[in-house]
Amino acid sequence: METEDNSFVNQPSAEPEEVIQEDQDIFEHRGVRKPENPFLSRGCCQAPKLYHKNETVFQHQCSKFDSFDWMKDIPGTIGVPVTDIVEVRFKNSRKDHYRMPPEMTLEVGDIVAVEASPGHDIGIVSMVGEMVRFQLRKRIVPSGADDLKKVYRKARLTDIEKWIMAVETETATMFRSRTIADSLGLQMKINDVEYQGDNTKAIFYYTADDRVDFRELIKLLAEEFKIRIEMRQIGARQEASRLGGIGSCGRELCCSTWMGDFKSVTTNAARVQQLSLNPQKLAGQCGKLKCCLNYEYETYVDALKDLPNTETRLKTKKGEAVHQKTDIFQKLMWYSYLSDMGNLMAIPVENVKHIQAENNKGNLPEKLEDFCQITEKKSEFESGAGQDDLTRFDHL
Repeated sequence: METEDNSFVNQPSAEPEEVIQEDQDIFEHRGVRKPENPFLSRGCCQAPKLYHKNETVFQHQCSKFDSFDWMKDIPGTIGVPVTDIVEVRFKNSRKDHYRMPPEMTLEVGDIVAVEASPGHDIGIVSMVGEMVRFQLRKRIVPSGADDLKKVYRKARLTDIEKWIMAVETETATMFRSRTIADSLGLQMKINDVEYQGDNTKAIFYYTADDRVDFRELIKLLAEEFKIRIEMRQIGARQEASRLGGIGSCGRELCCSTWMGDFKSVTTNAARVQQLSLNPQKLAGQCGKLKCCLNYEYETYVDALKDLPNTETRLKTKKGEAVHQKTDIFQKLMWYSYLSDMGNLMAIPVENVKHIQAENNKGNLPEKLEDFCQITEKKSEFESGAGQDDLTRFDHL
């Protein structure tokens, strides 16, 4: 049933199980097998129903890139009109802002038809109200910009039906496009496919190490799927966010759960945090440096501001000492004599500053042992290779 504005209303006579079966019958009539839930990548806990208001389709805990509206319960400023711009999310991390008509009122979770090029696209409203102004400010987009695309309407029955049919063909399209690309000998990998809501256009996301000439591929894909083709290259981090996985920490990958922006990570972040520059430990599943190296980087930078220069040697009557390592948060700096590099001494930062100040005055303390807090002796490496044989357990 549709209202005058062609939006959906509840069908109180139909139980949820009957609605699900009704949807299944519609797809079986068209000869299409319904996947379990291809809408998880769009932040939907369940697939939209054809004869349902769909108010429970979008839930915050099911959206990978959800935005928390902390201004939801704050009353608006008197005399300032409520913004007519809404944030609409699509597949994975793709979001955009649209201006809605003056007579329209939207809420988070509404399925809407928005302006696209060409045709229209179907998305889910993920944010409304004053919080959208802050989102636009972050993107450096003025709220009065005339180039913002428009919200056409709330999704109609035909819009939802066509959208569901398009989404459920994405996986099969991706595998078929990989076969076509491989037959052409192209050095590229198609990672994901996103159909436009009106089923007239598809975005093919791919990764490649070098420049790829995919003009022939576009022709074959257009002939195969009878749609407009758009190729979009993504990086290794974006690929990992779409595939998902478990990190070395035992948790699901940050990029596939909550991260939306990928900042560059350099080896300097590892050096500042006193980490070993081991590529096998510092690299994530994408093959790049782990994004989590940036999480505590600024904290370490602030902590290092209070530490003395590590290049300065400490001079004593017993001899000169050089810096070996630093425990930043315990504020301990480890030094060893040039004549005895195997013995390390942990000296508090205040004592190091005191020794450096005395050295600048020309004074030499007796020895570092008078200022150290912990001593540590480096053990010589002993290799156990060849000492045991494979039959050593047979005599137990």
